[in-house]
Amino acid sequence: ARRQQRMGGSQRAVSARAALDSYFQLRRTQEPATGPVPHLEPSQIVRDNQEHSSDRIIEVSDSDSSTSAEEEEAVEAAAPLLQSAQETPPAASPGEHGSHEDEEAEVQQKQVRTPLKKLEPSVPVAPLDEEEGDTCAICFEQWTNAGDHRLSALRCGHLFGYTCIERWLKGQAGKCPQCNKKAKRSDIVILYARTLKALDTSEQERMKSSLEKEQMLRRQAELESAQSRLQLQVLTDECSKLRKQVQELKALVAQHNVSASQQPSSSRTCLPGSLPSSQSQRKYHLEKVFVVSQTGNCRVMAYCDSMSCLVVSQPSPQSTFIPGCGVKMMSVANLKSSQYIPIHSKQIRGLAFGSRADGLLLSAALDNTLKLTSLATNTVVQTYNAGRPVWSCCWCLDDTNYIYAGLVNGSIMIYDLRDTNSHVQELVPQKSRCPMVSLSYLPRMASASLPYGGILAGTLEGACFWEQKAGNSYRPHHLPLEPGGCIDIQAEIRTRHCLATYRPSKNNPCVRCVMMELTCSPLTEASEDVVCSSNAVQTFSAGPTCKLLTKNAIFQSPEEDGSVFVCAGDEASNSALLWDAGSGSLLQKLQADLPVLDICPLEVNQTHLLATLTEKMVKIYKWQ
Repeated sequence: ARRQQRMGGSQRAVSARAALDSYFQLRRTQEPATGPVPHLEPSQIVRDNQEHSSDRIIEVSDSDSSTSAEEEEAVEAAAPLLQSAQETPPAASPGEHGSHEDEEAEVQQKQVRTPLKKLEPSVPVAPLDEEEGDTCAICFEQWTNAGDHRLSALRCGHLFGYTCIERWLKGQAGKCPQCNKKAKRSDIVILYARTLKALDTSEQERMKSSLEKEQMLRRQAELESAQSRLQLQVLTDECSKLRKQVQELKALVAQHNVSASQQPSSSRTCLPGSLPSSQSQRKYHLEKVFVVSQTGNCRVMAYCDSMSCLVVSQPSPQSTFIPGCGVKMMSVANLKSSQYIPIHSKQIRGLAFGSRADGLLLSAALDNTLKLTSLATNTVVQTYNAGRPVWSCCWCLDDTNYIYAGLVNGSIMIYDLRDTNSHVQELVPQKSRCPMVSLSYLPRMASASLPYGGILAGTLEGACFWEQKAGNSYRPHHLPLEPGGCIDIQAEIRTRHCLATYRPSKNNPCVRCVMMELTCSPLTEASEDVVCSSNAVQTFSAGPTCKLLTKNAIFQSPEEDGSVFVCAGDEASNSALLWDAGSGSLLQKLQADLPVLDICPLEVNQTHLLATLTEKMVKIYKWQ
């Protein structure tokens, strides 16, 4: 009934407006009986506009009010506008003033009386572009913000008048009138909104979707780029290894050609491990002396090729404030000593640098720890507790993620830098449990004598070569050394020679350094397993005294002619003796004030140097 009343009121208002429009259309089209055609003056245009505005004011009313009091208020609101329009003096001629004024007054009275007599509540006519967003999809009437026909919504999101959607869900099959989704009366939600406007965000959502797609493609491209860089780094490392092996093979071929040309044809097969002799007239000359510690107790040293830095172990110079032991850095490029780095709480027994370019120093000490120290920050970055005193250490040259530690009981602990908790494997000694005095790693190399990689371990009772198999497994090969008296074993990587140092004994009253060639032979004809062994090639004799566990050196000649040098400390003369491994002749005697404990050959800026260490100082010799 209320909707019919609204529809009747709106139809009556529309019929009244149609009558007025037809009247004014007739008024504008007909010609007057006498006198000239009247011109539309500005005052008349103003009156017409006021008349139309008064109509709009009268029509827009509350849909819920239908009393006569509201009609009287609408008439009183429109009366001043009509009165002001009537009192406005026209700008026409005096002759036309009387006739036009009478006609306009009559028309205005009809225009005011006609809508006011039948004024009823009506629904405001919404523009075409707003009808869909302001009207109910069931009754096509505008929803309100109060009352029974207030704005409501279903779960699917479509909007209706509350009474309409309630009646719809009662009489229909419980579906939304627009999308046919299942709905029920409890799904109706009343929306408290004065004005509802939908913001068109389709373009924004489309741009957001394209942005997310571009970001995903960018992340995928960055991931592929990182993977490509990693693959490039791996391939570069492999290429450098292969290039290094090619150079080693070329050196071996040149060495073989030189040895073959120097030896008679009848004796070429008699000395398979012989080396060419050095024909150079140059020698080592003293270049610099560094005083490391006034109190002594220096033990070992190591050289970092990437940073041109020589590190020497020593006790703390300020034991009261900083107890323990550490290393002192020395720059070989400018021959200047640098600062002291505290590392261990007890004496350091081993120092080693790997092939990494980040300057990580591996140190082993009697405080049961194995530590990694960064020379870039001068701090300890990793500590491994071996549980027993550590006597020696070395890096894996085939995979820089692995390090080795030789313990006091003869065991070898294998650590992975990616595992910071403990060791990943332990190599248990097969025979006696003597301290592991030296560790050296031989990388894989396409050499005829020993192409396999592994660990060369030396104890006080003998030596063992741990062959590295597939899957990080190791197979021991005991080398035929003299029983007892071995204090050090060093290796030369390129020629696969090793140097074993023996103390004086009853049969040999002097210190002996025996150079051996590492070889391998198949275990059986049909088996792929091999037996690694060693053959003595040359023997070098020193003084009759050996009270300290010294470290000697076997290295390539600075002339790079394929010859090999051997340098060992002599406690009897407090000097370092330099031999030519090919001929066995003594080349030089490098004098020192105290027994030489460690020897380290090094190269910087194409200059070959040799460092000798005593308890208090380091001497640098230059090959020239």
